Amino acid sequence: MPSTSKASRFFNVVDQREFALCQSINRSLRFRPVQGYFKVVSRLGDGWLWYLVILSMPVLMPQTGLAIALLMVATGLTCTITYKLLKRWLIRERPFISFPSINCGTPPLDRYSFPSGHTLHAVCFNTVLAMTAPEMAWLLLPFTLSVAASRVVLGLHYPSDVAAGALIGGVLGLASVNGFYDLFIQIAAVA
Repeated sequence: MPSTSKASRFFNVVDQREFALCQSINRSLRFRPVQGYFKVVSRLGDGWLWYLVILSMPVLMPQTGLAIALLMVATGLTCTITYKLLKRWLIRERPFISFPSINCGTPPLDRYSFPSGHTLHAVCFNTVLAMTAPEMAWLLLPFTLSVAASRVVLGLHYPSDVAAGALIGGVLGLASVNGFYDLFIQIAAVA
């Protein structure tokens, strides 16, 4: 348990330093169109848009789409395990829990804040697509950036949660394509 208390002490200091920025960004929820947009983006970032992308890849790209879809599924599972383990181990409370002046714009999917799972998945999938289907990655980049922004706007994450999620997601996406894309191409060829 000592690592948890060290993490808690570290996050308490970081939380105080990020509070003003979080509060400032979170104030944009006062504008209904901003709140509505980021709520929709957050909901789609729960997985719904990515499921649609994964299911459509074999149709959109008959040559390699199945391999890309399978790689995204496998990588997505790795992302989920990674962020759940980190959240359970590091235990950082969400901004709206630690600071009552920060409004929660939409209910969170889980309790803890670090890292942002939405951002981790979005950046990971966008990285996989950037390396395998760049035209799709460019098309989805605004959504990926909106997902990352939504986490702070909605009071669910600190900027450092989003940055960590982006870094971890990018690394997992790169590692996935570099390590397993050729294997999934072979698997898809047999299927």
